[in-house]
Amino acid sequence: MKIYPLQFQPILKDRIWGGTKLKTHLNKPIISDITGESWEISSVENDVSIIANGFFEGKSLNELINEFPESVLGTKVYKQFGKKFPLLFKYLDASEDLSIQVHPNDQLAKIRHNSFGKTEMWYVMQADVDARLIVGFKEKSSPEEYLKSLNNKTIIDILDVKKVKKGDVFFIETGTVHAIGSGTVIAEIQQTSDITYRIYDFDREDAHGNIRELHVDLALDAINYNVVDAKKNYFKVKNEANLMVDCPYFTTNFIPLDGERKCNKNKQSFSVYMCVEGVFELIYKEDVYKYKTGDTLLIPAEMTDFVVKGKATVLEIYIS
Repeated sequence: MKIYPLQFQPILKDRIWGGTKLKTHLNKPIISDITGESWEISSVENDVSIIANGFFEGKSLNELINEFPESVLGTKVYKQFGKKFPLLFKYLDASEDLSIQVHPNDQLAKIRHNSFGKTEMWYVMQADVDARLIVGFKEKSSPEEYLKSLNNKTIIDILDVKKVKKGDVFFIETGTVHAIGSGTVIAEIQQTSDITYRIYDFDREDAHGNIRELHVDLALDAINYNVVDAKKNYFKVKNEANLMVDCPYFTTNFIPLDGERKCNKNKQSFSVYMCVEGVFELIYKEDVYKYKTGDTLLIPAEMTDFVVKGKATVLEIYIS
């Protein structure tokens, strides 16, 4: 296999809550005023990423994995997931509030949808003044209170609404009721799944006057009614990999790059770097690759020794 850091064509998604910051802040080639998501690396059915650079340009992620599974995924990841790419990487622009929603766990998702569950994390890249997120309940709740609050349109009153700023991190386990609020740009790392139960959508209508489907009953036994502690604190030591989230599905480190960092990998897992601010170079053998804010790269597991250099904020994700 020809070894080099892979980039992909962004898969752009218009959403009722989307805006234009993916273009103005992250240099994505959007053409509408309601682009809500840029899927950076995906193996979701009908939304499989296409390689945008180098020797394998034009080939799909799935094709490459099928041909070189251990070289791309890593020995441990291949053993655990076979030829399935287990994570999905996105940037989101919430010009308006997203719906209040919940994701099922692996067991429920497997039974109902033959899918993975959807554990995810958010890194706040940009937040307007007074931007907020919803994460879980204020106090321990119940299915009865949940249904009553939905019928009375008071669901917001029992949920934990948090003011956010750039750099905030939230780990959203399956079962956690959540919503991204308006005025935020988010980097999202999640299991490969597009299963979402929409609970409440503020009675919004789309451009055709339609109200989006809700999944109130499906959510009933998917919800964790306990109070959760989703916000994560982390260190910011320069040129070091500072742990943010470590869970069975992925590990995410925060790298405030200001100079040079040598990276040594062990072939067990691929790595993904999301450049959430600044510019940097990756030097592998004699080759130099350049990246800027909004770029996402997949480093195949076979690529074990390289250097990153520059002034940037980078999220490093792998499976440990």
